[in-house]
Amino acid sequence: MQLRELQWFTTLAETEHITEASIRLNISQPTLSRALARIERKLGVQLFDRNQNRLRLNKYGELFQAHALRALNEIDRGEQRIAALVDPDRGSVSLGFAHSFGGWLIPDLLNRYRAVASSTSFELHGGACDSVVDSVRQGRIDIGFVAPEPAADDLEWIPLGREALCLGVPAGHVFEGRDHVAMADVADEPMIALKAGYGLRQVTDRLCREAGFSPRIAIEVTELSTLHALVAAGMGVAVVPATHSVAAAAVDTISLSDSTAFRCYGAVVRKHGPSGQAARRFLKFVAGVSAFPARPNRSPSDNPPAHILRTKAPTTWPVSA
Repeated sequence: MQLRELQWFTTLAETEHITEASIRLNISQPTLSRALARIERKLGVQLFDRNQNRLRLNKYGELFQAHALRALNEIDRGEQRIAALVDPDRGSVSLGFAHSFGGWLIPDLLNRYRAVASSTSFELHGGACDSVVDSVRQGRIDIGFVAPEPAADDLEWIPLGREALCLGVPAGHVFEGRDHVAMADVADEPMIALKAGYGLRQVTDRLCREAGFSPRIAIEVTELSTLHALVAAGMGVAVVPATHSVAAAAVDTISLSDSTAFRCYGAVVRKHGPSGQAARRFLKFVAGVSAFPARPNRSPSDNPPAHILRTKAPTTWPVSA
């Protein structure tokens, strides 16, 4: 069974019409009919039910179509990976990231990298930090961007910086208008928080624990946009990243005076780095980026002193490895 015959079969399965399929494939109808006959003889079953000039894919055809598409897709991916080894600029990189990074970190990195390797393509997957880390571990994505650092001995962590956190309160709240507030002042406030498994929830729980209280979680959500909307509606207060706090005009954001009111963020990859050449080159670029965009209108005296601060020299891997 030839590869081109599998390609012809999948087109015929899609159209269920010899004439239409032959036109699309630019081959003659007898050639397509003979190819179908060879496939059916090889399998020992008919893949289509015939009704005059019409074809109808039967249960055997549906089963074979699924496997044929999977096989063709795997061959295509193999060609792409080999092309990436030959020319990393034309490869594909899959990235996972916490949702809050989709509004600033990821767009900034991709925009900067476009000037370095404009032909590289990206697959983007937003999700909870635990989900992103698990996808890296399973090899479903090349690089994950999460916060805080995951407790994972089987993965490599590349620290990139830290992001200030603040308290989001609804309009008219007793805290509104303050320059700063301490986490201890929030002990009796109902809070809106992301569900367990999200990095920001881990940081929120840590800040509350350090302030000596257990948070009164009124509502758990899975998206920061929903969290902001609920705060704006007066359902509670929330710890939010400074870079995302501009999303809701009805939410007043107040600096947290606690010295640990920030979250360290970075990239996570499998031990020894990603396998693809294009992913390795992108990771090397990310590790070398010296600064990320800061939230506008923040005072230098805000706590922590730097909105985004590189923590230490990151690990790098050779592009040619």
